[in-house]
Order: sequence, then structure tokens, then C-alpha cells
Amino acid sequence: MTQMIFVNLPVKDLETSKAFWGKLGYSFNPQFSDETAACLVISDTIFAMLLTEPKFREFTKPGKEIADATKTTEVLIALSADSREKVDELADGALAAGGSEAKEPMDHGFMYGRSFTDPDGHHWEVMWMDPAAVQG
Repeated sequence: MTQMIFVNLPVKDLETSKAFWGKLGYSFNPQFSDETAACLVISDTIFAMLLTEPKFREFTKPGKEIADATKTTEVLIALSADSREKVDELADGALAAGGSEAKEPMDHGFMYGRSFTDPDGHHWEVMWMDPAAVQG
């Protein structure tokens, strides 16, 4: 069986989060979604569980604070892209959909990346690396 990853993220407004990701062309798996959670399908093996804060709290130790990603860095989520153009397409789409630029673009020639925050402040990196540079 192929290993998969499910990143669980707390969200303040599930409908706002779903609308944001929907504008970027992503879909949701209804089998794992309800009024408290939405399973964002990033690829065949990568998913983000967008959980309302009360639902997210069910998976944490009682009394443990949930990070406010607009005030503190909880995690950097990095996604690969097939080209520089795809990096720009996703980052520009995120900004147009209501996200914010997280930091300046990074361009090392063989590696290019941009970053954005979603409506809840979660930090997303989108990276492209020249396959020839990876082959060593």
C-alpha cells in the first residue's frame, strides 16, 4: 500500500477555507468531510484535513492551546510543483483567492519558490527544482 499523508489543520471558518481551496482548483473527499471537517485532496497521496477548532481540539491533549497561525508559526507546509509557471500559478491564485504573501519569492535558478498564507494563516511553500540539479 502506498503511504499517504494527512496534515490536520485547525480552521476558524470551514466554509471560508473550503471556498479558498476550491478557488485554487482543489477538491474535497466527501467520504471524510462533514460540517466539522473537510478532506482537501492535494494529490493521490497528500491530503489536508481542515478541521473546525472544536473538532481539532478533540485530537489534542485536554487544555493544550491551539496555535493561532496568524500570530505564530506552527508549521511550514511545502508542496512541489512541476515548473516555475506552476509555482506562480498556485501562488498567484492563492493571493487572488484571499491568501497573503508569506515572504519574498526565492530564486536560485535551479530552484524557485513562493509562499503564501491561507485565510487561517497557515504557511504554504510552493517549490520547483530543476530535475537536472537533483540528479547530482
